[in-house]
This record gives sequence, C-alpha cells and structure tokens, in this order.
Amino acid sequence: MDKRVYFLMIVSFIVGMVELIIGGILDLIATDLQVSLGKAGFLITIFSLIFAIAGPVLLIATANIERKRLTLFSLYIFLVGNIITILSSSYGIVFLGRIISSASGALLIVLCLVMAPRLVEPKYRGRAIGLVSMGVSASLVLGVPLGMILGNTLGWKAPFILVSLLTLLSIIGVHFFMERVTPKPSIPIKQQIVTLKDRKILFAHITTFLFLAGHTAIYAYLNPFLQSTMGASGNWISTIYLIFGIAAVSGGGFGGTLADTFGVRKTIMGVIILFAAAIFALPHTTSILPVFFIVLIIWGVMSWALSPAMQSFLIEASPDTSDIQQSLNNSSLHFGIAFGSFIGGIVIEQTSVVHNATIGGILVLLSLATAVISMYSRNVLSNKYHAH
Repeated sequence: MDKRVYFLMIVSFIVGMVELIIGGILDLIATDLQVSLGKAGFLITIFSLIFAIAGPVLLIATANIERKRLTLFSLYIFLVGNIITILSSSYGIVFLGRIISSASGALLIVLCLVMAPRLVEPKYRGRAIGLVSMGVSASLVLGVPLGMILGNTLGWKAPFILVSLLTLLSIIGVHFFMERVTPKPSIPIKQQIVTLKDRKILFAHITTFLFLAGHTAIYAYLNPFLQSTMGASGNWISTIYLIFGIAAVSGGGFGGTLADTFGVRKTIMGVIILFAAAIFALPHTTSILPVFFIVLIIWGVMSWALSPAMQSFLIEASPDTSDIQQSLNNSSLHFGIAFGSFIGGIVIEQTSVVHNATIGGILVLLSLATAVISMYSRNVLSNKYHAH
C-alpha cells in the first residue's frame, strides 16, 4: 500500500473532526455566545448542509486544477475558517468560520477519496478508499470526546486550536511528501442527478439520509441528554462518548463482515432494526447503568455498520456508476447529519431533550421503509444511464 494513502487518511481525519467536534461542548458555546442550545446546535446543521452540497459542486468546479496544488489551497482555506472561529467573539462570526471550514473541508474529503485509489495498484483500490473513509468515520466519532476533554479543560475554542495546529502539520506534509497528481475529468452534476431517477438508487440514498438523521437527532444533543437524565458531568460524559466512539469505529469493520457473511440485504435490514431498537430504548435505561452501557454499545456499533453494506449494495445495483454513487452517498450522509441536528434542535427548544431519542427512532424506522422500497424496486439504472 502506498504510504501517501495513510497520509490522506490523516488529512480526512483532521477535516472530519471539525463537523461534530462541538457536539459535546454545545453547552459551553451556548453560554459563552449567549445563545440557546438549539441555536448552538445549528452550527452543526449549517456545517453538514454546506459539506453535503459543496463536495460534489467544488470537485466539478476545480476539475482542471492539479491535485496537490488544490489540496494545499483547500488546507489553507480550511485553516483560515478555523482561525476565524478561534478569534470570534459573536455567534455570527463563529457561523462564518463554520461555513468557510465546511466548504473547504468538503472539497478536501472528496479529493482524498478521489486521489487515494489512484495512488495504488488496482487490487488495493477498495482498501485505499476504505482507509480514507475510516479516517472520516473515526474523526466523526472520536472528535466529540476529544473536543469535550479539551473544551471542558481549556475552554470551547481549544479543540479548534488543536485542529488548526494539525492542519498546519498537514500543509507541511502535503508540501514536502505529496507528489503532483494530475486531474481526472469529473462527472457532471447533471449526469450524477440522472442516476437518481432509478427508484432502487434513490431510495438507497434516502435510507442513508434518514438513518443518519435519526442518529444525529439524539447524538448531537447527547451531552444535554446525559446531563438531564443521569445528572452526568465532565469526565463521566467524556467516558460515555469515548465508549460510544470505540464502538462506532469498530462498527464499520463489523458491518463489512456481516455483509460478507449474511449478504448485503439481510445486513441492511438487521442493522436498521437493531439501531432503531437501541435508540428507542435509550431513555428507558438511564437509571440502570449496566443496561444503559449495553444499549449504548449496540447503538454505537450499529451507527457505522450500515455504511459498508450500503456501499456494496449501491455498487451491486449500479456497477457502471459506482463512483457517482459513492459521492452521492457521502452527500446523503451529511444531509442526514444536517437534518437530524436541525430537528433535534427544534425538539430540545420546544419540548425536552428526552424526546430527541423518540424522534430519532422514528426517523430510523422510516429508513427501514425506504430500504425495503429500494431492495424490492426493479433495477432500471443501467438502461437510463447508457441512454444519456
């Protein structure tokens, strides 16, 4: 395996960390910026929303730029976004910093995903994409406990200082160790959207969207949930996030093994059912610690177990457009995070954070329905795709 792929994995980890890193320190941000928890949560929503849209759009807009140069430029912009956040004194400026970090971060992740398979022999392509994806998923789950530990100890801006320092190291690394990578023609947005005319493909992406929306509706507000239901605080909450994070990172490998053993369809259905059950059960287990931790671990493992099975399902459904489907599925995932944190913010403002789990569970059950529609729809994509 080309060592540069591991470097791309590190870049994707650093960039991915910024998306949910504030999930565990929403209360600190809300207090310091004098806004509500829901409004602080909207900083996750706007990041994920722009991330979902900007990735494919910016990749096409920058299709002719040499990849090393584009990666360096994007890292500089990403650094600027984080510095704006560090220097901010109001909600509006933090919001601006998040937008800049998100747009540049989206392009960086897509660049890593596109470059990784081109740096290795064909037999290692799947593994190369898997490593970059692992960087992203690891950052999404481990970024939160890391952000909490730093935030609670040194203030909410500390995690962004760490990300800025790591970004600087990445810039130095890319400059000295990455070779030039010539650009490859990208697939026009119109051609990507055409693939969504196939119900099988469309509902598979909607399944990812609803699954992540249900997850984020409670996960983005897990800190206030634990505070209000268990009276937990500081290091105890960090420990819970860390246990969840380890479970979630192992979930990717577990999901891949399940898909290879039992088949893609059975895995998708089984994972969604277990995931929904864990989320619905969560508020009812907070007074019985051993049961709570079992449910937490099941929830964590299942949260990333769907991804490999869904990617395999999409490749099977449309081998000709597998690259497009990977990009669209990445966008569906981030749209889901944006929608889930937005809905969760409304729930926490209008009722109580205890109800976030119920709303999350309902969204996950809806993803079960869309998965069934996807699996039992006829595959007509290849004809439509070749017709264009």
